[in-house]
Amino acid sequence: MELAHSLLLNEEAYNQLGEFQKAEFIFEWLQFLEKLLPVTSRADIRENQKQLVEQLTSLLNNSPGPPTRRLLAKNLAVLYSTGDTFSVYQTIDKCNELIRSKDDSPSYLPTKLAAVVCLGYLYKKLGRILGNSFTDTVGNVLKAMKNAESQGRYEIMLSLQNILNGLGAAAIPCHRDIYKAARSCLTDRSMAVRCAAAKCLLELQNEAVFMWSTDLDSVVTLCFKSFEGSNYDVRLAVSKLLGTLLARALTSKQTTASTKHNFRRISLEDVMELLGTGFLRGSCGFLRASGDMLKGTSSVSRDVRVGVTQAYVVFVSTLGSQWLERNFSAFLPHILDLVSQSHPKAIQSPMDAIGCRRCVSFILRATVGGLLGEKAQIAAAKEICQAIWKLKKVVDAAMSDSNLETKMNATDVTASQHVLVCALQELGSLIHGLGTTAAPLLQDSSTGVLEAVISVFPHPSLSVRLTAAWCVRCIAVALPSYMSLLLDRCIERLSTLKSSPEAVTGYSFAVAALLGAVKHCPLGIPHGKGKVIMTVAEDLLCSASQNSRISLQRTQAGWLLIAALMTLGPAVVQHHLPRVLLLWKCIFPSSPKDLETEKTRGDSFTWQVTLEGRAGALCAIKSFVSHCAGLLTDEVIQRLLPPLPSAVDLLTQLSSIYKSYGNSLKTPSTVYRHKLYELLAVLPPKTYEGNFCAVLKELVTDLTVSDSQIDASAFLLPPLCHENDLFLLGPLLQETDHRFIEEQLLLGNSIAGGSLEYDAYSIYEKFAKGDSVPKPLPPALSVISAATRLFGVMFSHIAESHRLQILEQLLNSIKQAKGSRQQIVQLHVVSAFSTSLKHLANSKGSLGSDEVRRSALTLVMGALESNNPLLRCAAAECLARLAQVVSDSAFTAGLAQVSFDKLKSARDVVSRTGHSLALGCLYRYLGGIGSTQHLNACVGILYTLSQDSTSPDVQAWALHSLSLIVDLAGPLYHVHVEPTLSLVLMLLLSVPPAYTEVHQSLGRCLNTLITTLGPELQGSSTTVSALRTSCLLGCAVMQDNPDCLVQAQAISCLQQLHMFAPRHVNLSNLVSCLCMNLCSSYLLLRRAVVACLRQLVQREAAEVSEYAVALVKESKDDFTPDVNIREIGLEGALLGLLDKELDQRLCQDIKETLTHMLTSMAVEKLSFWLKLCKDVLAASADFNTVASIDTTQEEETAKVDDVSVLTSDSDDRFHPFRNPRWPTRVFAAECVCKIISQCESAVSAHFDITLAQERKQRDSRDDFLVLHLADLVRMAFMAATDHSDQLRLSGLQMLQIVVRKFAAVPEPEFPGHVILEQYQANVGAALRPAFAPETPPDVTAKACQVCSAWIASGVVSDLNDLRRVHQLLVSSLLKVQAGKEAQNQQYNESTSTMEILAVLKAWAEVYIVAVEKQKNPSDTHKHCLKIANSSEENYRDVSFSASGLLDLVQADLGTLSKLWLAALQDFALLTLPPEYASQLPTEGGTFYTAETIENARPHYYSSWALILYATSLWLTSTGFIVVDPDEGVTNLSRPVTPTTMCQDSSTRPLVKSPEDVNTDRFHLILGISVEFLCSPGSDAAMENIIACLHALRALFDVPWPRSKIGGDQELGVELLNVLHRLILTRESPDIQLAALEVVRLILFAAQEHVKEKRRSAEVDDGAAEKETLPEFGEGKDTGGLVPGKSLVFATLELCVCILVRQLPQLNPKLTCSPAVQSGKHLLLSEDGSRLVAAALVILSDVPAICSPEGSVSVLPTILYLIIGVLKETAVKSQDGQLPLTVAASLQALKGLLSSPMARAEKSQNAWTDLLRSALVTVLDCWDQGRHKCWVCEFKNRIKNVSVKGCLFLFKLNSCTSEKKTTLLRYISKYNVQCKCYQLLHSIFQHPNKIVSYPYIHSLAPSIVGKLQETEKAKPENAAELQVIQEGIKVVTALTAAAEEQHRDHLVACFLPILISFLLDENALVSATNSAKNLHEFALQTLMQIGPQYSSVFKKLMASSPTMKARLESAVKGNQESIKVKTTKHAKNPGKSSSIQLKTNFL
Repeated sequence: MELAHSLLLNEEAYNQLGEFQKAEFIFEWLQFLEKLLPVTSRADIRENQKQLVEQLTSLLNNSPGPPTRRLLAKNLAVLYSTGDTFSVYQTIDKCNELIRSKDDSPSYLPTKLAAVVCLGYLYKKLGRILGNSFTDTVGNVLKAMKNAESQGRYEIMLSLQNILNGLGAAAIPCHRDIYKAARSCLTDRSMAVRCAAAKCLLELQNEAVFMWSTDLDSVVTLCFKSFEGSNYDVRLAVSKLLGTLLARALTSKQTTASTKHNFRRISLEDVMELLGTGFLRGSCGFLRASGDMLKGTSSVSRDVRVGVTQAYVVFVSTLGSQWLERNFSAFLPHILDLVSQSHPKAIQSPMDAIGCRRCVSFILRATVGGLLGEKAQIAAAKEICQAIWKLKKVVDAAMSDSNLETKMNATDVTASQHVLVCALQELGSLIHGLGTTAAPLLQDSSTGVLEAVISVFPHPSLSVRLTAAWCVRCIAVALPSYMSLLLDRCIERLSTLKSSPEAVTGYSFAVAALLGAVKHCPLGIPHGKGKVIMTVAEDLLCSASQNSRISLQRTQAGWLLIAALMTLGPAVVQHHLPRVLLLWKCIFPSSPKDLETEKTRGDSFTWQVTLEGRAGALCAIKSFVSHCAGLLTDEVIQRLLPPLPSAVDLLTQLSSIYKSYGNSLKTPSTVYRHKLYELLAVLPPKTYEGNFCAVLKELVTDLTVSDSQIDASAFLLPPLCHENDLFLLGPLLQETDHRFIEEQLLLGNSIAGGSLEYDAYSIYEKFAKGDSVPKPLPPALSVISAATRLFGVMFSHIAESHRLQILEQLLNSIKQAKGSRQQIVQLHVVSAFSTSLKHLANSKGSLGSDEVRRSALTLVMGALESNNPLLRCAAAECLARLAQVVSDSAFTAGLAQVSFDKLKSARDVVSRTGHSLALGCLYRYLGGIGSTQHLNACVGILYTLSQDSTSPDVQAWALHSLSLIVDLAGPLYHVHVEPTLSLVLMLLLSVPPAYTEVHQSLGRCLNTLITTLGPELQGSSTTVSALRTSCLLGCAVMQDNPDCLVQAQAISCLQQLHMFAPRHVNLSNLVSCLCMNLCSSYLLLRRAVVACLRQLVQREAAEVSEYAVALVKESKDDFTPDVNIREIGLEGALLGLLDKELDQRLCQDIKETLTHMLTSMAVEKLSFWLKLCKDVLAASADFNTVASIDTTQEEETAKVDDVSVLTSDSDDRFHPFRNPRWPTRVFAAECVCKIISQCESAVSAHFDITLAQERKQRDSRDDFLVLHLADLVRMAFMAATDHSDQLRLSGLQMLQIVVRKFAAVPEPEFPGHVILEQYQANVGAALRPAFAPETPPDVTAKACQVCSAWIASGVVSDLNDLRRVHQLLVSSLLKVQAGKEAQNQQYNESTSTMEILAVLKAWAEVYIVAVEKQKNPSDTHKHCLKIANSSEENYRDVSFSASGLLDLVQADLGTLSKLWLAALQDFALLTLPPEYASQLPTEGGTFYTAETIENARPHYYSSWALILYATSLWLTSTGFIVVDPDEGVTNLSRPVTPTTMCQDSSTRPLVKSPEDVNTDRFHLILGISVEFLCSPGSDAAMENIIACLHALRALFDVPWPRSKIGGDQELGVELLNVLHRLILTRESPDIQLAALEVVRLILFAAQEHVKEKRRSAEVDDGAAEKETLPEFGEGKDTGGLVPGKSLVFATLELCVCILVRQLPQLNPKLTCSPAVQSGKHLLLSEDGSRLVAAALVILSDVPAICSPEGSVSVLPTILYLIIGVLKETAVKSQDGQLPLTVAASLQALKGLLSSPMARAEKSQNAWTDLLRSALVTVLDCWDQGRHKCWVCEFKNRIKNVSVKGCLFLFKLNSCTSEKKTTLLRYISKYNVQCKCYQLLHSIFQHPNKIVSYPYIHSLAPSIVGKLQETEKAKPENAAELQVIQEGIKVVTALTAAAEEQHRDHLVACFLPILISFLLDENALVSATNSAKNLHEFALQTLMQIGPQYSSVFKKLMASSPTMKARLESAVKGNQESIKVKTTKHAKNPGKSSSIQLKTNFL
């Protein structure tokens, strides 16, 4: 294929190829040429033009296929437009010549068609350059059309469209001729030709004025004719033509045709009349239509009506939303008039009426719902409401006139009913879409929306009453605050108007609809409403028999209310279940005898009432089973069972009752049958096993002997077919934008589709889509549907013998039926059997014996050859299920063989399509195809069938089947990939475009082939490269296909290719293709586009975005999408599409695409994204009322007004989004939150304004979030003050995030302040409306969170400013204090719980922050203020605001503490396991009611943690004080603080002692904490765990709780075990540190307890000997620790866990493993170091809670761990600081050395030995040349320990020679000599000679030697000096410690050394400071020693004159210097001395 990539065709390579390869080669070359020509220089083109033209024109004779000829034509056109146009006329002549050719053979046809296409593209591209040649060309083409077949007509129409497009107004001479030709084509038998003609006429009307002036009527009539017998594509194309034409006619200016005297001005009334004519009378001429109508024979065909409906929508869409806003008052009456009595023939039958109503609803939905913004929609809703009021008056008048016995004026009533239905439906849909933004509409008393809807409930028409109920339901879902109000009004009216049959049904429908809506309203309704409704229902049922006139209505209403009540779920229903079960039991006769008695009594009416009541009861129980599965206990099921046999008996008797009492019972008996089947289908089959036979008999009768002659395949079969197979059946079964109206064409003429009046019980069911009206089918069809479902359930539960019998019976009934009846029976039977196979497959059951299989196979095979394609499709799926259930390879092979044989012999389309699909489906549920033999056979047959060009249907089905086989065969298919790909390409290049179904199947084939190849497509081998090129070629062919669904397939294929081989897909081309189709009128194409975009942006978001913008900039005329990508980018285009799009799946995909783009690009394109979101949020700000703001904040108010002015929608140019709807605005707000989150994970400059400004100055392209803070606050404000509650929630969330993220950002211009401070007015204004009384609780709850975040953030330090927001919380607290009685009755009680807990949580957060700030103002607030240069000022401010904040809270703390404790008590009750449910208070808790316990639970779970922490802090601050109310004195010796116990006096009659109250509170907090920490779920928020641990820390901060935990060892151990488990399961360092802090306090509590016991024991024993004291502390006398009961053991376990996790080397088991290499230091993270340090602190405290023996047990472990940490982490940092772990280890060792246990008599020796070993280990580290830094530090630390604690280290028996030499070596090391001398100084002075002597003997000579060396080398710096001084001190001490007889010798050695340090006068002057200082120090020491040892001194002086002279000289010099100093001092008193000093200095 690379050879094809050249400017000229490589003819040499081309001629060597085979026939098919040539076609592929040519297409590849043409494709390359198309890309090459625009970028080739003009000179190069001219040079090669002649040859290129010859090559291209010669291809015309090569029979090019449809895609090739289009590409060929495009290239020719581009070639002439960029090169010379000299030879263009020759080319045109050649094309004309080819068209004129007389050769009509099929082989010549492609050449003719290619010539036609070429002409079209040449004229389109070159236009007027071609002069007048077009008249001949057009004449020639039109002449050719007379004899052309459908392909020719199709191509000619498209070419004429292109010619018109290119020539524009110049083509006027040919307009009439083209118009005539197109007219005939518009009603062509080929649908593709009709579509092409519509496109041609659409192009023509741009210039042909006559089309929308003089000939308008005839064009309109022609369009109506074109709709007849049309398909979906035709209706789409023709409706576009018709709508555009009428819009043009209406908007054209008179002047444009002033030359035409016959021009008539078209008014809106005229247009409406024209469209109305088509809708009401169809395509017949006006005169003939009226004649037919007089005869009563006319009926408009449905496809005409549907087509006209679409034309209405196109007409309005073309004129635009502003036109609709202005003309809605004229448009609405006309649309509603279409279903009024003015045109009785349109609604003469119920089916016609339903069809027309659907069309009218569709027009209103697509225009009002699709085009208008929220403001205009509210205006439209008012108009609709006025229309309802007018119709209501008509009905009222008719009703009031009928009080005479004369016939009521029924005409007026029925006339209004369909109009009312449409109006109410649209009103409901509008309000549902508007959501809470519709609040102003409902508050507008002049419109009276609610009154209007409620007033319609007593309407005589059932359908009106039901639609009004549905409308009320929509209002309640949109505005949940109206739910309770509406329920109350309807119940009240129902009770008042009990005697009116219409009112009873109308209001009961409304109540049922509202109850059904409750599940869509998260805020719910008050629980008590259930009781009220149950009472009303019972009352209706009990009073039904009192008045026969309304007994039927009351019965129906009663059961309807009970059935609807069940949807409220188990929480409500369980209270009423006994009464419901009693009613259920009473409605049926208790025995068969009673039923017989019933039959003999009564008349038609009583039976009607009875059947209605029983059907209602069945419905109620079905509703109960469906919605309250949790209540279906065995006991309840037993109570449900007794009436069932009676219900089934009645079912069997229905036919005889029906015969006895006539036709009036037909519908009630059908409804009863339907409801019973539905109930049995949801009950467990075992419950009615005894009735299987009777029920099955009835089912078989219903399925086979049904009276129904209706073909129900359209609704029965699609659910039974596989969704992939439905593509074969055309667009009607696929999802389209017009599905709502197109559905009626699918169902056939006998059914119009479902409608609400067919089943009132559907009013409360959940709908498929949020706002779509439920559409139950007529009873006759519903029964069949229910029967097939029940048959499926029961068939899988009956015996095999019974199965065979039933199957044979079903087969016989099919055989016996004749004609169309046979097909209907077959349809029912196959549906039922297919359902049963599904059930069998799901339950893994077996079908049965061979006989059963044979019967089943006969049944399925019969359906596989049915004329109904839908039934064939279902049969193929059924066959796959059959193979799955039988699960026998031989049986499956047999099934395949049957199809093989059939396909080889059969020649009819039906058999070939059915069996080819069967082959594809067969292995669908068997895990794929495993047999190559079967695969080869299938592929061979399907290849042949797919090339059967005589039948496109066979081709499409065979190719679809082949795609299934490719999918199922997987890797096995690899050998067939190449030939299959060639086949697919060949067909793509040759199949005519009109056969769209074949192209769609080819697309699916290509898709599965790409999936099969998968990642192999990335390969570079020749084979793979060829396969990849073929795949890309196939995609290119499909992209060029005119059919949108084929284009969707192409995009899907390219998406697959991009996933597997991204480098080989041209992203630029793909993105341009996606942008072109972004706003396609085909839903499936839009879905494919967005799905592809979603995948692309996950990898290459930036590239996709750039390509989209580049495409728009490059293409000028070709690309004019509905969205403005040029200005707002692809992202903005997608946001715009999201706003318009109604398909939920598509909207979800768009959101995901935008989210991916935002994640990838938001940080780089920050301004762009923020502007997009701001435009969306601000675009409708003029519609939203801006929240009221304090008058004190005038400046801020002005700012807010500015916002509303700026964001008003005055000029479209500045606002790319016109009135976006609230869901789009909510999404934009969510996007802003995501942008902030993305910036958080990017650079820090986003949250640092100084840094951001610096970097912005450096590079203006840089952008940072902090620079957009004003916009963020403004957006949050706009969203938070919107009418839409969902948007308010999003806005408050955004505001909370902004506050949390920016609270710490300082304001550089005002040191000491933060940047957010300037926005406090905006924050206050955004929050205030959320606390208004009418605000929903969820909004208020969210606002409370924002309030607490704002107050806690510390942004505002001025208390007066803070009070504004604080006051909001105070007002909420007052509401909370009001208690349950004052709760809002609008919503469920659990919403009050939510609000109360949100308020308490907010206060808790504020209190926590206030307390923490006061405890540690500098640390806790440093995140808010980071300005170094004004730190003093900051701290002052902080401490002020901290104490001020605490003062603010303090005022309400008394109240809050009670409420917090109450909330915690509630929470504790709610966390009890289910088995303790009986212990819960019957009336509920403080803040929840017993009935709403399940709804309240989540609210407690989200807020308990902070409340717990706050309560713990409060109790800590009071020190657990309680005032005894009787005595007025304080217990527990604490200062008096008035607090109240949180105990309800009614439940606690006895007054508890303060100690008990405290114990209760202690155990409440501890219990909640332990319960939670025992098993925090994997989803438990980290904040909750940390808050819980902090609460425990605060609790143990005060003595009283510590005494409780210290005195209860089991409790302490349990808590430690819980914390240990938490540390094991949570990796977060914050959690682990918090847990360790709690462990430390528990240990501290135990220490206090042990100390207290020891102290009291000592006091009690008085003067008794200490030896007799009992041992306190763990370990007792033995030293043993019991795991599980020992606090010490639990602590050690926990510490070891922490240490080993951070330092695995400490684990003795691991030290040998290769994974842990000794000698390598582990650099711990900062968090790791902190954890290790915390664990070491705890370890050093452990011995304090042991007995002496116990301490000896644990000491080795503790020492091992501490020294292990030292060894592993001692690496000096670069700044010379010790690591935190080393410091902690040394501190821990110091703690151990000073431990009392080291001195306790019982443990002293053992401790000494252990510590000696520890010292050896420490010193060994020196031997290994490591850790010098901390060895010194070690000595430094232990030096400071008390001498007694230190010296036992060095007892005599610990002094090994090894250690002495080690110390000796220390002394030789210069940098540690100082520390060593200090250590030895203390050792030499030890009174115990055993300790000191060994050291003296070993080390004294060395010390003296060191000092002697100093004589030669004097100290040069302070450090060396200090070492010598310390050495002198040591020898001085040694002298003092020596025995008398040896002392003189020692002094004699020492004195010469000291004298050697003295300097003579001359040397003293020039000596260094260090030498001088040494001289002075030596002299002082000599002067001290001399007098002490005078005899030795004198002897020495006498024996050495030099020494004497030296000493005397030094003493003399010293005295003189003293004199000088004293005289100077006397002369210069203080003041002058300082002056003197300054002078000297200067």
